[in-house]
Amino acid sequence: MPTATPVIDVHVILREGDKILLSQRGGPYGYGRWHLPSGKLDAGEPLPAGAARELREETGVTVDAGHLRQVHTVHHRQAPGIERLGFFFLATHWEGEPTNREPDKCLDLRFFSVHDLPEDIIEYPAAGLYGYLTHTGPLTLHGWPEP
Repeated sequence: MPTATPVIDVHVILREGDKILLSQRGGPYGYGRWHLPSGKLDAGEPLPAGAARELREETGVTVDAGHLRQVHTVHHRQAPGIERLGFFFLATHWEGEPTNREPDKCLDLRFFSVHDLPEDIIEYPAAGLYGYLTHTGPLTLHGWPEP
């Protein structure tokens, strides 16, 4: 059996009280739907550094990697033979106001109350966000067939 080679993604939960920052997709994947600031980990990059980089690139918000606390993991099966590991981080302290730094990929950035999140969050990041919000444990399996 071959060894798994999942894509590693980092997602950042930027929270102000009961509000969480979401970004509306403008690219082909999930066009018009919401997700967290996120992206792929670069080769040789530690997880928290990658999460801080993605947040800065997408929103202009600066967070020190030491102020990112890992709060959930999602093992996502995108399609047969395509796996992703998503690491979800909560930013505990940051600087700056979120602005759309990637208008070719993002239609909108907006804070939503945790009590009134949009229904059209992309399923994979939603699994990690709701795993964090509901404290269901450290891991969510998403897209895998039931045993």
